[in-house]
This record gives sequence, C-alpha cells and structure tokens, in this order.
Amino acid sequence: MKILDEFKAFAMRGNVVDMAVGVIIGGAFGKIVSSVVADIIMPPIGLLVGGVNFVDLKWQMKDAIVDPVTKDVITPAVTLNYGNFLQVTFDFLIVAVAIFLFVKLINSLNRKKEEVPAPAPAAPEPTKEEVLLTEIRDLLKEKK
Repeated sequence: MKILDEFKAFAMRGNVVDMAVGVIIGGAFGKIVSSVVADIIMPPIGLLVGGVNFVDLKWQMKDAIVDPVTKDVITPAVTLNYGNFLQVTFDFLIVAVAIFLFVKLINSLNRKKEEVPAPAPAAPEPTKEEVLLTEIRDLLKEKK
C-alpha cells in the first residue's frame, strides 16, 4: 500500500493536476484550430489556387497495376502525398500562432496586475527623541 500512497501524493500535487488540465485543454484547442484551418481557411486558399483541395495533392511515382479484364487494382499506385503534409504544416503554424497570441495575452494581463502599485504604508509617528532632535536642528539653523 506504500506505493499506492506515494502515487496518490504524486498525482494530487498541484503541478501535476494543472499540467493534466493544460494537456486536455490544449488538445481540445488544437482540434478547434485544426477545424478552423481545414474548414474555414483552406477552402478559400484552395479556391484561389484553382479549386485545389490540398489533401488531394500528390505525386504519383508508380502507376497502379490493374487487371485488364476485371478492372480490379492488383497493386495500388505509389504516391508521395505532399498535399497532406502541406495541410498539417498549415495546421501547425496556425496552432502555434494562436497559442503564441494566447500566451502573450495572458502575460500582458498578468503584467497589468503586477503594475498596480500597492498603497504606500503610512509614515510612523516620530518618537519624542526625533522631535527633540528636529527642534534642536531647527534652532541651530536659525542661529546661523
């Protein structure tokens, strides 16, 4: 039972729980941004470049072997799917920019919180000795 207790203490630490929440939210955020890229950003870009869907872009290195009688594919074509790579790269870049802007926003909000000055503490009342010394100093100044 000692190992179970140690694991429970480890898993319930604040940093581990915060990290788990961050990973879960990050995964959901990544799905949202991937959907924005695939469903909103890429269709207009594909339209601008001639109605091309980036995922369909590929370079065929070897043709498929087809049975001439039944028209069944015996060996599929060998293709280099660079369009899918472009799509994933766009997804990554947009996710990275979105996370950068989000972190920048959070940091600026935290900085504004830190910039709020704390009220200055009230000056303590001078002691009797300090008052007496101040009076002596003022009298000496008047004599000169």
